[in-house]
Amino acid sequence: MPRVVKSREEFEGEVYESLVLVEGRDLPLLDGGERTEIGHERRRVDGTARVTGRARYTQDVYLPAMLFVRVLRSPYPRARVRRIDTKKAEALAGVRGVLHRFNAPKAAFRGEDTIFREEVRFVGDEVAAVAADDEDTAAEALRLIEVDYELLPHVVDLEEAIGDVAPRLETDGNVAEASTHKRGDVRKAMKEADAVVEATYRTSTQIHNSLETHGAVASWDGEVLTVFESTQHVFGVRQGLKMALKLPFSKIRVVCDYMGGGFGSKGGVGKYSIIASLFAMELGRPARCILTRDEENLAAGNRSATLQQIRIAGKGREITAIEHTSWANVGQGKWVANPTGPTNTLYDVANVSSKSYKVVTNAGALSAFRAPGYVEGTFALECAVDELAERLGIDPIALRRKHAGSPKDPLSGKRYSDKHLLECYRIGAEEIGWRRRRNGGMRGSAPHRHRGLGMATQIWGGGGGPPAYATVHLNPDGTVVLTAGTQDIGTGTRTVLAQICADELGVDLADVHVRIGDTENPYGPISAGSVTLASVGPAVRIAARDAREQLLGAAAGVLETPAGELRIDGGVVVSKGARTPLSEILGKVENNTVIGKGARHPNDPELSQRTFGAHFAEVEVDLRTGEITVEHIVAVHDIGRIVNPLTARSQVEGGVLQALGFALTEERFVDRATGRVMNGNLENYKVPTVKDVPTKITVKFVDRPDRRANNLGVKGLGEPPIIPTAAAIANAVANATGARIRHAPLTRARVLDALAVAEARS
Repeated sequence: MPRVVKSREEFEGEVYESLVLVEGRDLPLLDGGERTEIGHERRRVDGTARVTGRARYTQDVYLPAMLFVRVLRSPYPRARVRRIDTKKAEALAGVRGVLHRFNAPKAAFRGEDTIFREEVRFVGDEVAAVAADDEDTAAEALRLIEVDYELLPHVVDLEEAIGDVAPRLETDGNVAEASTHKRGDVRKAMKEADAVVEATYRTSTQIHNSLETHGAVASWDGEVLTVFESTQHVFGVRQGLKMALKLPFSKIRVVCDYMGGGFGSKGGVGKYSIIASLFAMELGRPARCILTRDEENLAAGNRSATLQQIRIAGKGREITAIEHTSWANVGQGKWVANPTGPTNTLYDVANVSSKSYKVVTNAGALSAFRAPGYVEGTFALECAVDELAERLGIDPIALRRKHAGSPKDPLSGKRYSDKHLLECYRIGAEEIGWRRRRNGGMRGSAPHRHRGLGMATQIWGGGGGPPAYATVHLNPDGTVVLTAGTQDIGTGTRTVLAQICADELGVDLADVHVRIGDTENPYGPISAGSVTLASVGPAVRIAARDAREQLLGAAAGVLETPAGELRIDGGVVVSKGARTPLSEILGKVENNTVIGKGARHPNDPELSQRTFGAHFAEVEVDLRTGEITVEHIVAVHDIGRIVNPLTARSQVEGGVLQALGFALTEERFVDRATGRVMNGNLENYKVPTVKDVPTKITVKFVDRPDRRANNLGVKGLGEPPIIPTAAAIANAVANATGARIRHAPLTRARVLDALAVAEARS
């Protein structure tokens, strides 16, 4: 019998007392042979609800007597708010309340004790909020609020903020060291190298542009605050509301049934959530605060712009040293994504030195954006590796192979729980036709068009871990309710969890109903960082196994047969050829309830759980216009067991398309003089459209269960597909044209400039 344990887990400041749990290490590993759901393609269990409009997103929530909230935002990048006059706004018919820094209660938010600051720090910073009977009235009231601003010196550009003449935004300056790593002797290796590449790379600010903007609807009944939120972490929002409003957890419920994309930006409570809650509690009516698209692109976060300097050295046919320094524009963010992460971890190179810095500016705040730091850092590192391979006269894959096969993490020294990166190289090279690659590129579809091949490598986490809980409840009719505290952010979480439950319990997939996205459920982690399936999936399997054992025990009594001679298959109990429906068994045990409980067990501290992959790109470049056409992307990933190949392929294709924007078109423009975002809408901010989609995207998986990772052998897939694509495209463009573009996105203007430089040197 599996062991039964009790545990206490601490996560993000909250302590959760677990139920009596079946500890997952004792479950047998899946061999896959007998599985009817895991490893098989299944349509999304909520697909019909999504495409018919029955799925309820936060933006679909309209409650009786609901108030509409609009936020007055600073038109200046930096200013002191000296006075706010709201008399005219409050006198407007239909206005029910106004909040600003002079009347709002203190509400802790990300290290500050107020949501309306005395000093606004970027264009779009919150100054005041209005609650009214309708949206038009709320918008009109904003125009009637008079604010006296004292303008202060500002800086919005990354490289300008690093300089000596920029205004100091923090007492200790604008630049702060974020992380550092050193191993070996870089200086000595550089001196002894046959070739050294020294280059500067830049990446521009990318905006999330989630289809559903940030927002919340709050309702207060005098006892419980219920917040409907478009979020990747219902428990994180609850934690933030507890801190801001000083309410106990028992009085806060957060719900996210469906959400329309977040990509990392919806990881916790937002000011809009707190504002809506304050109005709801003060006025006794539900309050709705949903950001407009322009607000989304001002105040909801971004992938920070970076400046990166790399020196990479080679001797013989190996990389002997890497030196990497990066600066990231965090705006008003409190943390920094580390672009040097891939340099520290991806390749087994003996001599590495890296430093990353965060740079504070008046240009909004960094927030997590699908593989934060690693997309930017991989672009620089993998382009530099290709440049070194060219300098050494080595095939780029051959150079990478020398350093990609180590079974140990070069940063921690721990053994990888599993690693098949060399297999990714083999599969990808075969699929893209790497043998066709020629130095100097290949002939394109016209004399002025050249074709090239490029590739890049990916590393990320994705091992997941505790705490994550699940329960599996069998109804008397044999149907199943699976409950967990996670949320489905569009990746198919409901479907894969239902597959795991159905397989382990022995019922049909259609009989499993999944309830997630609610803080009244057992705790679940944030759906970010590629941790969802690898954290919650093993807990679901444990809970389903617990329920199955209870059910077989009950069936043994009903059928007067030892439990060891029974099994469940397709919703019936099988015994010596006899098949008894679960509903018949459950009906005979009357009011005895079967509830299986499960929790994710801790990871092995001696192992490093990583995901690996390689992307290959074939592009065609128009030498006259600088246009890049991506013809084919091959994406190969090593993420352990694939639970649902259909949703996994969709995840990769989506990541490739999002990476395409980072690589070729997406770039936020901020006016240095005014601090205003000049393209904060989907007309002028160029996300990829159907015309930009590659002619072909080939997705391949190694699909070998990582048996030391967890009881399912799975790892996460959210981040890996976006990480290496841009570098693969840039390397393909360099192969096609002989010109190296070191600034993402690779716009037509940058391509033409690089071509001109290359021609001048030849």
